[in-house]
Amino acid sequence: MDSAHTRYAGVRKRSLMLAEPLTDEDCGAQSMPDASPVKWHLAHTTWFFETFILERLEADFQPFHPAFRVLFNSYYNGVGAKHPRAQRGLLTRPGMAQVRAYRAAVDARMGRLLAGAPDGGPDGDPDGALAALLELGLQHEQQHQELMLTDVKHLLAQNALLPAYSAASLADGAAPGAQAWLRFDGGLVDVGHAGAGFCFDNELPRHRQFLAPFELSSRLVTNGEYLDFIAAGGYAEPALWLAEGWDWLRAQQLSCPLYWECDGAGRWHEFTLQGRRPLALAQPATHLSLFEADAYAHWAGARLPTEAEWELAARADAAPAQMFGHCWQWTSSSYAAYPGFRPAPGALGEYNGKFMLNQYVLRGSSCATPPGHARPSYRNFFPAGARWQFSGIRLAR
Repeated sequence: MDSAHTRYAGVRKRSLMLAEPLTDEDCGAQSMPDASPVKWHLAHTTWFFETFILERLEADFQPFHPAFRVLFNSYYNGVGAKHPRAQRGLLTRPGMAQVRAYRAAVDARMGRLLAGAPDGGPDGDPDGALAALLELGLQHEQQHQELMLTDVKHLLAQNALLPAYSAASLADGAAPGAQAWLRFDGGLVDVGHAGAGFCFDNELPRHRQFLAPFELSSRLVTNGEYLDFIAAGGYAEPALWLAEGWDWLRAQQLSCPLYWECDGAGRWHEFTLQGRRPLALAQPATHLSLFEADAYAHWAGARLPTEAEWELAARADAAPAQMFGHCWQWTSSSYAAYPGFRPAPGALGEYNGKFMLNQYVLRGSSCATPPGHARPSYRNFFPAGARWQFSGIRLAR
């Protein structure tokens, strides 16, 4: 499995590269229960390969450290006990040096396992089980690479020094031009993953839905347009907001997106991974909750798209701009199972299905999503109040 080993090594190397600009203290801190320390992400993704591949397939398996099975289990009840999510930042031990050693040891063992499992070979992986588990593990690590960036951004934003993660920007500086409405005829459309490439179980089965004709904005809502919503009193007008969103807004006393700040002279700034910067008016507005996205859409005389509408547009020959690589886009669709959905057997069946409640679907990908990880059928999901991800707005009507 030379090609598989090369891909494995590349994905694993990228995780360590993402941690390079950080101090060990940065990597061990947790800014809120929804976020995890970078050190935990590095260890958990290693735990995934050790638990779901080496433990199953390695001869004479021995864990790197018996306690890691509990410390770095995220939510797999079928595996056993878990360290509380909100207390991951209290794990001062193991230190970063031991986590790096853990990664190196598991990588070496995975390399030996893959070397003995040639692609399609009758002895190494006759039923493709190793290849399927390996791909799931790599896709899982890519998800955590994005979380490493979003979580560390939230962490650094809590620091009065407003430190930069990196001098390089993740955002694409190219402006897509004036907003326009693109029409789609709808009809009976196929939704969900198709083809031989990888997908997560929540993208299946592919099924048919009926869509009425609709229009989708040619681009994402910009910072400047969202600033107009603020200036028009959008955060003070209850008629624009869902009832739960208005309660959420009032309870937290919010008046602008996460990471935005207005100084005494009326100048707006935004905290980014490059530190505090003047608000870039032409860039897509990000770090918005579903509540904020829905309120803006109402103010603009539009609505949020359904996930089926978004997917149809993304597959079109003349797809709208900024569908991928800028920010995840909220839809009005609750995160639920597709008709005929069946989770995988065992603990891996907990990957997506058990979260199909009280969450909404986001589509696309963000500037923090690893290259090659996105596709039109990908279903991201978060609670309506989540703001620390790169989430933004595409309008529909």
